Amino acid sequence: MAKVAPELQYSDEHEWVSREDGSEVVSIGISAVATDALGDIVYVDLPEVGSTVTAGETCGEVESTKSVSDLYAPVTGEVTEANSAVVDDPALINSDPYGAGWLFKVAAVSDGPLLSAQDYASKNGGEL
Repeated sequence: MAKVAPELQYSDEHEWVSREDGSEVVSIGISAVATDALGDIVYVDLPEVGSTVTAGETCGEVESTKSVSDLYAPVTGEVTEANSAVVDDPALINSDPYGAGWLFKVAAVSDGPLLSAQDYASKNGGEL
């Protein structure tokens, strides 16, 4: 069973959100539940720094040996950083989805609908 990090919030589309205390900048990645379903990730297309993403809308894609999946923004705001390490080595998303495999950061002005880790795990068969 895939691990769900208890300190994060999640979207219905399997993106996670990590919010640092007192900062509007959030880190975004995809859950271990999603990486397990996708299989080996071979390519990732991330939003450009300086672009605006809108909660619930597509902002990139992840390609695996099994399929191509859209990335959905879990928050609305300006992209402040993209993880070039996962662009160079997409396997990082599989090996460390909640750490080195983060995808991009956003200066969030609003959140889309987000689930608690418990709700996400219950809905998607993950374990805390």
